[in-house]
Amino acid sequence: MVTVAQVFYDIGWGILHYIIFYPPVYQFVIIPGLVAALVVVIFIIWFERKAAARVQMRYGPLEISPRTGGATQLIADLIRYTTQEIIVPEVADFLAFILAPNISMILSLLPLVAVPMTSIPEYWPIPMSYSLLIAVAISTLSPIFVVMMSWASNNKFSLQGGIRESFVVVAYELIAVISILSVVPLVHTFNFVTVVNDQLGGRWLGLLNPIALLDAFIAVLMSTSGFPFEIPDSESELVAGPYTEYSGLMYGLNMGGAYIRRWTFAIIITLAFLGGWAPYRPSPGLVLGYLVPSLIVVVKAVIIMAIMSLLRAVYGRYRLDQALSLAWEVLIPLAIAAFGISIAEAYFGVVP
Repeated sequence: MVTVAQVFYDIGWGILHYIIFYPPVYQFVIIPGLVAALVVVIFIIWFERKAAARVQMRYGPLEISPRTGGATQLIADLIRYTTQEIIVPEVADFLAFILAPNISMILSLLPLVAVPMTSIPEYWPIPMSYSLLIAVAISTLSPIFVVMMSWASNNKFSLQGGIRESFVVVAYELIAVISILSVVPLVHTFNFVTVVNDQLGGRWLGLLNPIALLDAFIAVLMSTSGFPFEIPDSESELVAGPYTEYSGLMYGLNMGGAYIRRWTFAIIITLAFLGGWAPYRPSPGLVLGYLVPSLIVVVKAVIIMAIMSLLRAVYGRYRLDQALSLAWEVLIPLAIAAFGISIAEAYFGVVP
């Protein structure tokens, strides 16, 4: 006999299950969204510190809490950021000062709503026909609010960091967009699922057009302030650039936002150039149809982020003029050439 409690339980669980596994919600909140992003960011920060310490023989980060591999330092940082007082300067624009980091964080994750993690239609985000174009377009919005932070802080170091950010964004966002969209002539679609399915045979688009992959990699590194391009928030010159006046959890949001944005771009690069969930072919079911291909994409994206983090240990910081010269004189012509290569390969039938 079915009880009233059982009926309400079944209804409640059904509604909760629908909400949790509704594709845009699941992707934004769990995999590859907020939960997965936080786990990856924690790992990448740990890896970055350990790699730099090993290469540069920095005994502090290398030897701290050896029994836990340095994990206690991450816990200490988390406690410090969450318990520190959030100070808003009197001269700051209060509303913009508070809202900008939060909006920037949300926009850093938002492209993942349009990014598929499987080819099973049941788990596709909406819309899919122009998912590649939508993801790339949304990914360009977050830096606007970094510039807003610098303006709202009303601090000379913040303002200079914001000006640097605007210079960098104008140059390197263009490179990232052209390079990532170079896959479109090869597959004749903006649909991410079709892009990945065309790579299941082993011909990854990054191998067919390595110039586009390299250009996209460098552009992402620059647009997320990764070494050797940590220019907007260079501590030795600008204290912390656009984030100088931020403290406590607000500063933690700003620091983590760059990593999360890098995570989003790593997912996009994985799907566009590195085969996505290939060589695995998803089959019906939540585990085989969504979780397994999702984990494959996540592993590839983590490897990309680890390579980006390793550069902190082996390269010095570029000057602003050097970075912009590299962008306008080298990388933009290469991005245009990469797009031309894709058109030529499609025209001559290199990709069916």
